[in-house]
Amino acid sequence: MPNTAIDTAIDTAIDTAGKAGTAEPKPLSRPQMAARVARDIPEGWYVNLGIGIPTAVADHVPLDREVIFHSENGVLGIGPAPAEADIDRWLINAGKQYVTLRTGGSYCHHADSFSMIRGGHLDLCVLGAFQVADNGDIANWATSDNDTAPAVGGAMDLAAGAKRLWVMMEHTTKDGTAKLVSKCSYPLTALGAVKRVYTNLAVIDVTPRGFEVIDMAPGLTLEALQARTEAKLHPKQT
Repeated sequence: MPNTAIDTAIDTAIDTAGKAGTAEPKPLSRPQMAARVARDIPEGWYVNLGIGIPTAVADHVPLDREVIFHSENGVLGIGPAPAEADIDRWLINAGKQYVTLRTGGSYCHHADSFSMIRGGHLDLCVLGAFQVADNGDIANWATSDNDTAPAVGGAMDLAAGAKRLWVMMEHTTKDGTAKLVSKCSYPLTALGAVKRVYTNLAVIDVTPRGFEVIDMAPGLTLEALQARTEAKLHPKQT
């Protein structure tokens, strides 16, 4: 699959960290995280990108690769974010961000969009999250029982309806609190739904034995990653 400029930046960072040996581990930026997710999406998949940082994934899929991005407000075939001069103010995603349409893209009624979700027609959904537990539970809509958020919204439908759920989020909160946990303390969005987590420090699969680390940021060790993670981490099985 063709590399984007961000892919090249990731590869360069990995090479630099390897040569440095004792270099301080450098977390991936959000565009680099989005590029890392985009690398792993197979040709031909139908993919919903949740509100927030997952929406950037569409910017890093080469136009010669067919990945069909869906937004629950009724857009199918989303392309990269538009340049300011190319903004169509009638074309937005569920997060009210301006988007473009790839060739063959279309609009549909909100109810038809949710029929795609609930009917199991999406190969993948990528959501942001506040917490993910090592059994695949996800909490992504409120941080307390009396949060001001009005409701869980479409994330619940996506977590239940998509064939796979990946999470894209920062590894810890701004104050260093772990977001990968043994048990979610926030109101849940779905039970046992998450299959993979992409953070600025690692790519981690949710397996029957818990969190399994399959990739890490340049220069990071498993011990250093564990120190930033509340739940037990396991190395990738070979």
